[in-house]
Amino acid sequence: MSTPTTKKTEDYMLPCLNKKMFGFDCPGCGLQRSTVMVTKGEFKAAFHMFPAIYTTILFVIAVVFHFVLKKKITSRILIILAIINVVIILTAYIIKMNKLLS
Repeated sequence: MSTPTTKKTEDYMLPCLNKKMFGFDCPGCGLQRSTVMVTKGEFKAAFHMFPAIYTTILFVIAVVFHFVLKKKITSRILIILAIINVVIILTAYIIKMNKLLS
């Protein structure tokens, strides 16, 4: 008789195909684990895992308000949030890759 196993959220995470194929992280690596950390209340660890986690959450909330709930948020605000998010993601990725390569 087998014992039932308890599945955790981490068991359902998608693997990074970039890391599997090329051997190094992509700019989005850590997003899933960071999201789980935020839901567990591990806010500092979530930021260290993926520095753009909070801007990503803010952007997703703004998009949901705008498109799903039909609460009109100007496209200018959405674009500014998207740009800030991309800048943080790319900056963190460049810093991460420089640490790995040096």
